[in-house]
Amino acid sequence: MAIQFCSLASGSSGNCHFLTDEESSILIDAGLSGKQIQGKLQEISKDPNRLSAILISHEHSDHIQGAGILSRRFNIPIYANEGTWLGMESKLGKLSSENIKVFNTAKCFNIGDIQIKPYSISHDANEPVGFCLEGQGIKISIATDLGHMTEAITSEIKDSHLVVLESNHDVEMLKAGSYPYYLKRRILSNEGHLSNDAAGYAIVDLVKHNVKNVLLAHLSKENNFPELAMATVKNILEFNQISIGRDLVLDLAHRDRVSQMYQFCK
Repeated sequence: MAIQFCSLASGSSGNCHFLTDEESSILIDAGLSGKQIQGKLQEISKDPNRLSAILISHEHSDHIQGAGILSRRFNIPIYANEGTWLGMESKLGKLSSENIKVFNTAKCFNIGDIQIKPYSISHDANEPVGFCLEGQGIKISIATDLGHMTEAITSEIKDSHLVVLESNHDVEMLKAGSYPYYLKRRILSNEGHLSNDAAGYAIVDLVKHNVKNVLLAHLSKENNFPELAMATVKNILEFNQISIGRDLVLDLAHRDRVSQMYQFCK
């Protein structure tokens, strides 16, 4: 058996990723409408009736929009920590009590044979987390909505076969753009979002920690564009003598379409 991973959508308008080991199938966040998520699952030939769980990283709408309807429609458990449940429960609609699952941040739990490790991140939400998911000796990590990269986060996601890493904005585009000052300040803060430059320097460090595949994610529609994110990160990697293709495979998770399907076998 293999571990398969695909980003269904990633950006300020909605985030949702899919992982399966063929026995268990998991959504990481559900920030699109239920109809959109079902359509994207159909695109990759996956049946929503076979979903085992929805993991929620934090309570912002671009991570939870479709969670409630999918849980009711397909009887799917939703997993989140106490702080996130406090922030989102009233927004999800009525849920079956058996589908409300509370995990403890930093404590591992299992869905089937897939082990999930939620780890704390800095973001302006109640109790935001990233996730490391591991099965069959394959580790995939989600590291978005970070605010800033820390040694603690690097320690959690090191040795991953794939890291989904935030590359949200270009700093100069954001500063010169139309966002109000308070929003610019929030995005640039340590509880906001990771910039293209910050993502590039984070990847330099991750390559030293045995990460071989990175998917740039959560790109801003207003303050970034895919070519700029890729070019900025590539320039930083090349300056640090890291070769795309030889040392690292680099790709993008798109706001409005699914990524390639990654498949890993130990």
